[in-house]
Amino acid sequence: MKVTEYLSGAKKPIISLEVLPPQKGKSIESIYKTLDPMMEFDPAFVNVTYHRAEQVYKKRKDGSFESVEIRKRPGTVGICAAIMGKYKVEAIPHLICGGFSKEETENALIDLNFLGVQNVLALRGDAAANEKFFTPHPKGHRYAEELVQQVINMNKGEYLEDDIINGVNTDFCIGVAGYPEKHFEAPNMDMDLYHLKRKIDLGADYITTQMFFNNQHYYNFENKCKEAGINAPIVPGLKPLYNQRQLTVVPSIFNTEIPNDLAKAMSEAKTPEACEKVGEEWLYEQCKDLLKNNVPILHFYTLGRPNVVLNVLKRLF
Repeated sequence: MKVTEYLSGAKKPIISLEVLPPQKGKSIESIYKTLDPMMEFDPAFVNVTYHRAEQVYKKRKDGSFESVEIRKRPGTVGICAAIMGKYKVEAIPHLICGGFSKEETENALIDLNFLGVQNVLALRGDAAANEKFFTPHPKGHRYAEELVQQVINMNKGEYLEDDIINGVNTDFCIGVAGYPEKHFEAPNMDMDLYHLKRKIDLGADYITTQMFFNNQHYYNFENKCKEAGINAPIVPGLKPLYNQRQLTVVPSIFNTEIPNDLAKAMSEAKTPEACEKVGEEWLYEQCKDLLKNNVPILHFYTLGRPNVVLNVLKRLF
């Protein structure tokens, strides 16, 4: 079932979740440990993040170094299959430009289509760990807009190889990212919305937002999207804070404001448990306010402390 169908057909507020693939060599049990207790709340779908390969330098026996490409968190496609098989819940893989060629993306989409995956989230992705600015794969996409176009082409039965005649039409519902406080690389919100609208006009179906901690940013974003002619459904992305270090890390990485009341309460918390409680309470109040304002879905980034999200779900539902 497509995300847009879940949203249009919802008779009551629904939830969705996002999980992080385990590091290479680790068990998928970490995914199940996160999701098992969440299933009683009947999530509509589970997003699975995708991670680019990284270039690391390994020392040779002769003392010199060689550059080696390592993918620390592989398995997104397999995890989607496992989630769908175990929980009978839709799984949504992230597709990213960074670190992937167009052919690798096409092959991943073919695999996903074979598995019955109906939704994808098309993202540019972050710069590599050793880069200040995003650099695309030499044979890949520079922008999420180009990635969206590739998925749309496959939905029309158009593949990279010109000699593929009567190619199978895929039928992916395409999600894209939205930034209530603008993408950190955008010069201003108007330009950010301009590029978002281009993706929607191409044929992307829905928007999932970056995390935010001030609901007014989300409401303002909804209004600005409407003013810009962007009428696709918007899924609000929510994440709890759970330690004091995040007060510095989250704004610097995600260009996200942490409201003064939240920052002050977190700073004054004396123990790790107290920090988690502050984050839980803030997330709970955010969710209550969003539901009061008729938001049809709550999307939770469970990375870090899924127990905090679980506690909030128990209090909400």
